[in-house]
Amino acid sequence: MAAAAAAVPGALGTLQAGRARLVAACCARLGPGWRLPGSVTGPRVAPAVWARGWTPAAGGGSAPRRGYSSEVKTEDELRVRYLEEENRGIVVLGINRAYAKNTFSKSLVKMLSKAVDALKSDKKVRTIIVRSEVPGIFCAGADLKERVKMNPSEVGPFVSKIRAVIDEIANLPVPTIAAIDGLALGGGLELALACDIRVAASSAKMGLVETKLAIIPGGGGTQRLPRAIGMSLAKELIFSARVLDGQEAKAVGLISHVLEQNQEGDAAYRKALDLAREFLPQGPVAVRVAKLAINQGMEVDLVTGLAIEEACYAQTIPTKDRLEGLLAFKEKRPPRYKGE
Repeated sequence: MAAAAAAVPGALGTLQAGRARLVAACCARLGPGWRLPGSVTGPRVAPAVWARGWTPAAGGGSAPRRGYSSEVKTEDELRVRYLEEENRGIVVLGINRAYAKNTFSKSLVKMLSKAVDALKSDKKVRTIIVRSEVPGIFCAGADLKERVKMNPSEVGPFVSKIRAVIDEIANLPVPTIAAIDGLALGGGLELALACDIRVAASSAKMGLVETKLAIIPGGGGTQRLPRAIGMSLAKELIFSARVLDGQEAKAVGLISHVLEQNQEGDAAYRKALDLAREFLPQGPVAVRVAKLAINQGMEVDLVTGLAIEEACYAQTIPTKDRLEGLLAFKEKRPPRYKGE
């Protein structure tokens, strides 16, 4: 398609070629062998392609599968919990640096990156919740006590690592929910902005406050906040380093749901669980490609976005889940999807 479009004279050919590249890039995100249907970039994918998984494991082998245990797996600063029974498929990432208000340290960034790398290739994972294990705190941004000990030459590379791990979370193929039950400042709010959905307690505090320290948001905040609430308001909040409570954040569209905090201090987490349970019965393949279609489509013009949607829709057609959905409808029973 790109070669043919390039032959079209003038700006139209350039535009069509650009669209073709964007759609091809979207297909590449789906993994090796994925193509736009029809004559655009090749034939529809066969069902066997999906079985290779969303993200191929390094070296071409199949990714190791974790056991689904309710046991909390802890590496001190980050707890990864695989829920069971009616919550099977939900994974909870719990930040646990109480002594440092859950700030990003070098070790926490490494742990997050390792956890996300394992999750992105696990087809049994259906939804991921990011929360705090520390009452009253979500994440207070970068660890400034650690930062002040860094040489100026170390600061840039470390901020790049924080940005990279936040990007990895944003690029996870399954729905992600940030449960904000406390303070989310600077990098903490940037972490939440990387999630698909944000819910917060009314008592939570959120803001990109970096200009108070004569720096700017470095973990994607200058890009994701305007996309979430609009450019003018995002500029106002970043320029002023203003902090919003849960109700104010809901009013400007920063979060989807706001709740009165409960005695346990986990109202946002409980709401996040409720939302995750709503996602579980839906077709896993469909949810993944829907997320990809929305994310990629929001970055391009409507015509290109519709082509991306077509590419993503095509990937659901040869799946066993689609046939199961039709059969379940015919037999008037709940579908039993397997992600195939």
